Parts: sequence; structure tokens; C-alpha cells
Amino acid sequence: MASWKLAPALASGCSVIVKPAEETSLTTLRLAELAIEAGIPAGVLNVVTGPGETTGRLIGQHGDIDAVSFTGSTEVGRLFLQYAGSSNLKTVGLEMGGKSPFIVLDDAALTPDLIDNAVMAAFWNGGQNCSANMRQIVARSRQEEYVDKVTRRAAAIVIGDPLDPRTEMGPMISMQHRRRVQGLIDKGVSEGARAMLTPRDAVAALPGSFLSPAVFADLDPMMTIAREEIFGPVLGVLPVDSAARALEIANGTDYGLHATVYTRDIDRALYFARRLACGTVSVNGFTEGDIKTPFGGYRKSGSLARDKGLEAMSQYQQVKTIWLSLTQPAEAGA
Repeated sequence: MASWKLAPALASGCSVIVKPAEETSLTTLRLAELAIEAGIPAGVLNVVTGPGETTGRLIGQHGDIDAVSFTGSTEVGRLFLQYAGSSNLKTVGLEMGGKSPFIVLDDAALTPDLIDNAVMAAFWNGGQNCSANMRQIVARSRQEEYVDKVTRRAAAIVIGDPLDPRTEMGPMISMQHRRRVQGLIDKGVSEGARAMLTPRDAVAALPGSFLSPAVFADLDPMMTIAREEIFGPVLGVLPVDSAARALEIANGTDYGLHATVYTRDIDRALYFARRLACGTVSVNGFTEGDIKTPFGGYRKSGSLARDKGLEAMSQYQQVKTIWLSLTQPAEAGA
């Protein structure tokens, strides 16, 4: 993700400061070391570490910084807009939270590939992904078969050391975050969602902040786990009685980052893709696209800025008009 921002900024001729999250600084520091080895001049690519409430705030308020491109929570994104407003009105690009839907229409075949995509969409990186499709909207007639297959696949996920090639899911970023996610799982149970799979005690007992997947059925759109971004391994299924209701629930959120639609009808797929209020829609497969396709969100998921694709360059460039008048003025007395 750092490279999504660094590459277009450097290609635009900018010098950059990267402020990584305090829990994930080491990879960014290593990237800066490699940049020096590659010959990037000193002072062009800089890494500044520290907590967001001090280091991040000072970056946002600094009068000599012309633009900030931020990936993180919606709450912190709001702060960067405030910092810009109280300082030099710097450009602010935002890529923030999400509550992305995974929509399975009544004509979709519940193949192993679909189930694998559904599970990956929710549990990739332990669900610690802004575009995770944890809100899975399924035709009511298919819910029981769908939930059974998803639960079996989720229960088989191999959890362990991220450096072990056999591992499919690693830990939460911290014990504090694990407690937050567990609290939301408990909230789902207390609000009446049907728990099909809950975190295993044996996994929670491992050294580190491990948490195994949770799967819920019969979610109501107003339940906490159907509305709030969880950022952890929690998949919830919302049954619907029509395609129109599926679209209504999918758009019934403050966020708008990503969506996945499964159907055998290309016309239905395009109908949904055009009407889903989000920045990326994938059809019959979960993907964020590739480096050539712009990535960003609508509503509280982002600003007009985009990462990836040629569109990413606009965050780090300004438009200037130079108008030349080529008509010579008439000489006096002529």
C-alpha cells in the first residue's frame, strides 16, 4: 500500500514523507533502505515514525507540505481535512473504511470457487482489510446451503505463524484489536444473529493475538455487526427475498468502497454494478483489480482521490494554464 502512493508521487517529481502506522513501521523502513540502495537521492524518500496523534497531526498541519494521501479510518480522515483547513489548505486524498457487500443472487451456482471467494473476501489478512466483504447478502432460498458451505470452508482455514507457508490466516494486529473484534462478535450473539461458527479457544490461547473466524446467519441490516466496520474475521449473512432488496441493503451504508456480485446473468451483473454506490465492483470473483485500475471509495470510504492506475497521479500534481497572446501590439503612430 505504501508503494501505491510512493510510485505515483515520485514519478510526478515530488519528494515524499511516509508516515506508517506505528504497528507496521518495519516494512516501510526496509522499503526506504532499498530505495537508497536503488539510487533514490537522499531526502527524496523519507520515513517518519510515531503515533498518529502527534506525528500524523504535525504532518497534516505543516505549512510546507502541499498534499497528504491518507489510508486509514474514517475518523482520522476527518481529522486530516480539519488539519488542512486550519493550515495551508493542502490537498488531501482519502482512502478510508468500508462495509463492503458480497452479493449472491438467486441464479448463482454455489460452486467451490464461489465459496472460496466468499471466504477469502471476508477472511483475507484476518479481515483486516478495508475492502473486506464481510457483509454477505444472499437470496433467502439459498441461505442454508450457502451458510453450511461457507462455515465448513471457514472452519478449515489454517491459522498460525504468517511466516509458515502453510498458514492461511495470521493474527490480529494487536491484543487490543483482538479484544475489540471479540467484543463485536459477542454483540452479534447478544443482538440475535445466529452463530454458525465462533472463535476457537485453542486458537485464542496461542502466543500472540490470534482469533479464528466467526460466521453468522440471519443478520438484520440494523444489527451492529451488519453496520459497523469490524476489521476482523467475522462473516455475516443477510438473507433477502429479492434482487431489489439485495441492492437496497448493499447501498444502505455510510461507506462505499467495494462490492462483489455473483450471478449467471451478465445483464443483472451490469445492472448492479452501475447502481452500487462504491468505487470498485467485481463480478463473479472477489478482487480489488490490479495496479492498472484505480482504487478508492465513495461516501465515508474516500474522497475523489484514487490509488493505483494513472488516476493516482492526480493526487501529486497540479494543473496550470499558460495563455500566450501572440498578436503584437500596434506601434505608436502606425
